[in-house]
Amino acid sequence: MEWLSSLKIAIDYMETHLLEHISADEVAGAVHISPFYFQRGFKIVTEYTIGEYLRNRRLYMAGLDVIKGDEKIIELSYKYGYDTPESFTKAFSRFHGLSPMQLRAQPFMIRVFLPITIEISMKGGNKMDYAIERMESMRVIGFERLFSFGRGYQEIPIFWNEFCEKCTPPMHSEKKPQKEVERLIADCAIGEFGICIDEEARDCPGKFRYMIAGTIKDNTFMKKEYGDTIPEGMKVLEIPAYEWAKFKCVGSMPEAIQTVNTRIFKEWLPGNSDYEIAADIIIEWYPEGDTTSENYESAIWIPIKRK
Repeated sequence: MEWLSSLKIAIDYMETHLLEHISADEVAGAVHISPFYFQRGFKIVTEYTIGEYLRNRRLYMAGLDVIKGDEKIIELSYKYGYDTPESFTKAFSRFHGLSPMQLRAQPFMIRVFLPITIEISMKGGNKMDYAIERMESMRVIGFERLFSFGRGYQEIPIFWNEFCEKCTPPMHSEKKPQKEVERLIADCAIGEFGICIDEEARDCPGKFRYMIAGTIKDNTFMKKEYGDTIPEGMKVLEIPAYEWAKFKCVGSMPEAIQTVNTRIFKEWLPGNSDYEIAADIIIEWYPEGDTTSENYESAIWIPIKRK
């Protein structure tokens, strides 16, 4: 199904089930798109997470009901999915800037939040700088953390800063690493990849895994040097063989990579008649170089399959 058409259908689905307890997985399932990519794309295109959109729509509708005055506050709190009148009033006041009783006295102060209108636009597929490449499976190792779809752009750069501060000696330093973790960072070039993964994050709704990683190129060497266990706090991930769409990014980090990521969901996916996403994973590739330079070249890799 075409990407923007799917978003429109998803919004219609949410409107139909607005007073029900529906999850992001259910909304994504209604349009047969991976929850990982759907939540990511929905946030980029609409600037709201699915949870924020549902909450804002419900609180606007609750505001209309408050002004109408036919139902008690306790009835409205249960109607719109809140456990207590107190929690409803708190959320209502945060959204509208007034309590329910204040809004009833000043109905013109209601905050309007109408259903988002998705305009079907087909553009950009051939204008983006990308190449299609088949790659064999690879094994990576690194550090991971959970992030929310709504805060990833703000929080992932902080994760990278923390990683860089702890990497002593730095990944490309001439100083020989002493600690096991330092040697692993150097041997596997940890920091070459930033990997977004959905698997195993399904028990944490609205979140995804992000891994700062490098490639395990020689399993024999790894076993000889590091044994059968990896240092505490590190993870290993097996990435299957896929055909990848590799998008070139030019510019300083993190702005360049975030800009291209946004364009992928707003320009490349809509109306793409050749490819669809093959797995719940996105790889950011960071080669050696000055990541603050305007000429720094990185890339985003997305696993694809032909339609």
